[in-house]
Amino acid sequence: MNVGLGLPINDPAQLLTWARRADAGPFSALGLLDRLVYDNPEPLVTLAVLAGATSRVRLQTEVLIAPLHNTAVLAKQAATLDRLSGGRFTLGIGTAGREDDYLAAGADVHRRGRRLDEQLALLRRAWSGEPYGASASDGDGCGGAGVGVGVGPIGPAPARPGGPEVLFGGFVPAVFERVARWGDGFLGAGLGPGWMDTAFRDVEQRWALAGREGRPRLVAQVNVALGPDAVVAEARKEMGGYYAFTGRAEHMLDGLLTTPARIRDAVTAFTGIGADELMLYCWASDPDQIHRLADTLS
Repeated sequence: MNVGLGLPINDPAQLLTWARRADAGPFSALGLLDRLVYDNPEPLVTLAVLAGATSRVRLQTEVLIAPLHNTAVLAKQAATLDRLSGGRFTLGIGTAGREDDYLAAGADVHRRGRRLDEQLALLRRAWSGEPYGASASDGDGCGGAGVGVGVGPIGPAPARPGGPEVLFGGFVPAVFERVARWGDGFLGAGLGPGWMDTAFRDVEQRWALAGREGRPRLVAQVNVALGPDAVVAEARKEMGGYYAFTGRAEHMLDGLLTTPARIRDAVTAFTGIGADELMLYCWASDPDQIHRLADTLS
């Protein structure tokens, strides 16, 4: 099983150091979360910078809140990042549910699932090199107008035929259906291996029922902090602030893995349920965690 790193968001200036060290280590991917009304770096811009500082690791959104974005612009951004990174970009995609993000973008939070379904059809169309148009709509106040007949292709062509790898994040049946219809795999964050085992099997079943060949890629994410007490305290503060809106921040903090033994146990458990990759999401900015985590995995 591959192991990637989720990047901390509270000190963007450190992220080039994180990327270079991870690229030189055993890690498979770098992931970055997406929020609008929050003090985090914009993920597509940031991953584009990190693509130029690395040569091996994959670059992944975890997950991009697609309904906040103009679809045509997103198609171009994702294809460009995939092309410039040599096919190393994975578009983790979802809807989230923070109303403040949707209000800031002028988007309808109550229509986010339907909008995402519409967006996927248009994204796949754009990445295949077909004319973008037909009679689809990219409205909802996200900077889009009606997409009319005669709209041509949107370039550049992505490095990966048909577009970058797409993983869907979330834990409702509609997400699993999107994986089977539009995606390359599933990304589940913050839940233990028992629950994730059920989700993985559901994704696989829907994939097979949809007549898809092969199997979906299955990715899990756990939260980690490895180092002195100050590192753990910083991680708890950042993670608690991020999840405060859920009303379950303390429950989420109970799942923060802070010892080599617990992290190794998580790797073993997710390997056992068939995960293709486990993302270790780091909430503290200390890049020395990369070496500690590499030693833990060796």
